Amino acid sequence: MARRSRPAEPRAPSGDGAGEWVCMAVIGAPKGVRGALKITCFSDEPDNVVAYGPLSVGPGERTLTLRLLERLKNNQIVVAIEGVEDRDTAAALTGTRLYLRRTDLPEPDDDEFYFHDLIGLAVQHVDGHALGRVTAVHDHGAGAFLEVLPDGANNTVIIPFTREAVPQVDLEGGKLIADPPAGLMDDG
Repeated sequence: MARRSRPAEPRAPSGDGAGEWVCMAVIGAPKGVRGALKITCFSDEPDNVVAYGPLSVGPGERTLTLRLLERLKNNQIVVAIEGVEDRDTAAALTGTRLYLRRTDLPEPDDDEFYFHDLIGLAVQHVDGHALGRVTAVHDHGAGAFLEVLPDGANNTVIIPFTREAVPQVDLEGGKLIADPPAGLMDDG
């Protein structure tokens, strides 16, 4: 059985104070000539990105106010941004990441985690030895998986984010306990 996760950008922002900010969306291409923009949302409910209120264009930087215009498939929506009224102004925002303070997000339910909170956690095998650190979290629709950089390695491995493969997550302790499928990682 899969654990539930609450998406936010799979990679954390960097820099001073970046850990308190979560990337909620990235602005894509303009749609039409009146300044509308497609955005890709890193939220389990794309409409929530608009409902959270103004979003920062970078951790702690200027804010943009979004208004939902259209729902697209998957995790995309079309928005109007206050003050953006033409295609050229909209195009200049393409690729801009939109952030929200972590404290402004609702607390996840039991056994539910924000991707943002998992990145950087130490990964410890159920037998006690260190395995590495979570570098990213991905979910392409069939369930989340953790990208883990094993200690002393250059290449990452993927661990399914299920109760069987990750029986314990200790956010306060900064680690998770994993029992990866046989053969996935060296035994030590």
